[in-house]
Amino acid sequence: MTDPIPTASRIAREGFANHLGAELAEAETDRVVVRLPYREHLGVGRIHGGAISALVDIAATAAFWSYPDLPDTARGATVGFTINFLKLAVATDLSAEATVRRRGGTICTGNVSVTNADGDEVAVAVVTYKLSR
Repeated sequence: MTDPIPTASRIAREGFANHLGAELAEAETDRVVVRLPYREHLGVGRIHGGAISALVDIAATAAFWSYPDLPDTARGATVGFTINFLKLAVATDLSAEATVRRRGGTICTGNVSVTNADGDEVAVAVVTYKLSR
């Protein structure tokens, strides 16, 4: 079995997440916070919606994997998500709080809220994820 915090930490820092500069700030079972410090390659004038969407996917994936009863052989993938952009994010650090709403047999659903450095919500998302044990 895998401890949820190391699994979430690995997800929040590997591959593309590392390229973006994502950092795991908090992790507990079924909830994580992932921060994305602002860097110019995320967008000049405004942070690109694709970068915000990637942050949503990283945070949600880490939350789905932050579960103590997952075997080392578990595999998963994002099925889809709906995102609503609420406010421009201009040259600011971002934080994504992801929470698991429901764990089914293999399908999980969760919510993600993305806020800027002032605490203003800039995007919200509902994520569906397939997690095979």
